[in-house]
Amino acid sequence: MGQLSQKITAEVRNQGAIPFARFMELALYCPVYGYYEKEGDTVGRGGDFYTSVSVGSLFGELLAFQFAEWLEESQSCAPNREPVLITEAGAHRGELAKDILHWLREWRPALFESTKYWILEPSPQRQQWQRSTLSEFASYVRWAKNHDAWAEARTKEPPSITSGIAGVIFSNELLDAFPVHRLGWDAGDRTWFEWGVGLSRDQFVWVRLPAEHSVLREPHSAVSSALRPFEGITQSGVLPDGFTVEVCPAATAWWARSANLLARGKLLTIDYGFREDELLAPGRNQGTLRTYYRHQQSDNPLEHPGQQDITAHVNFTAIQAAGEGVGLQTDGFSTQAQFLTSVAARTWERKSSFGKWTPARRKQLLTLTHPDHLGRAFRVLIQSRTP
Repeated sequence: MGQLSQKITAEVRNQGAIPFARFMELALYCPVYGYYEKEGDTVGRGGDFYTSVSVGSLFGELLAFQFAEWLEESQSCAPNREPVLITEAGAHRGELAKDILHWLREWRPALFESTKYWILEPSPQRQQWQRSTLSEFASYVRWAKNHDAWAEARTKEPPSITSGIAGVIFSNELLDAFPVHRLGWDAGDRTWFEWGVGLSRDQFVWVRLPAEHSVLREPHSAVSSALRPFEGITQSGVLPDGFTVEVCPAATAWWARSANLLARGKLLTIDYGFREDELLAPGRNQGTLRTYYRHQQSDNPLEHPGQQDITAHVNFTAIQAAGEGVGLQTDGFSTQAQFLTSVAARTWERKSSFGKWTPARRKQLLTLTHPDHLGRAFRVLIQSRTP
């Protein structure tokens, strides 16, 4: 039994079955032993899964082109042409930030010189990786462990830019890695229950948490509130017994906090996800929880904690509502294919300000947009605030 398994086992023995959200938190983020804290790279050909970043630099270059359009428009509307910010959350090893900054430096040098790139990263280990990757941009990049530290750090900036964030806040494959609560439907009692993780013969197993130990015991908890939009379908009686869904109030709260800090500009995320009606589709009765190890997908997240990635699809209906609830307007919700193809089309019209479309770039675009690769699996949500 590995050290992380021993740690989780001790917690379960001390307090009984734990919510799956706690298990997922430890499996992914436990210092030293968690999956995202491992020294070895987990992304790309030699890792466990591919991302848009591992396809090549084009993904970051297209994002940089789009960000440049937004930032230049923002600057033109700003008093005194104040500096603008790009803020990335969950930058992993910093490769995407590097691709974006490289492109801005080459193709939008004036904008590059007036832009600060912030990274929100709670892990000291991952911050260290990112600092190494971005060493050539050391004077342009800043780090904060969370929103509060970010807001506090910015009070030390020049007075002209302390009244909120003006620029772009974005994440790529971040929200699907927030720990989720896994809930099941009891058709007989017509109520939801929470799945937890227990032990049987020293193996982690699914157990139904007693009501008194579940967050569902609190009718006004974030998890209970996340189920309210599902009331129509649960009252209809069409959900089969044991129907499973994941809810992630942590992701919704993160989005709302980001939106609150945005004074002017764009808030964007690219991630696996569905709308609520898709999450409750009859064929999705086991939810969206899945794992990746050596490019193989599994449906058992309780195996080998710390050695495999665990994700669950984002509820984009909830995320969108969280942003709109604090005053953002929704500019678009699309597939990655639709979003990147639209950006690429504008670069073709302005070739002199993007760079040549080489065969390598075209091949990367195909992988990023093809429905059998990455184009359909990822969704893009864009929201904005204007003064």
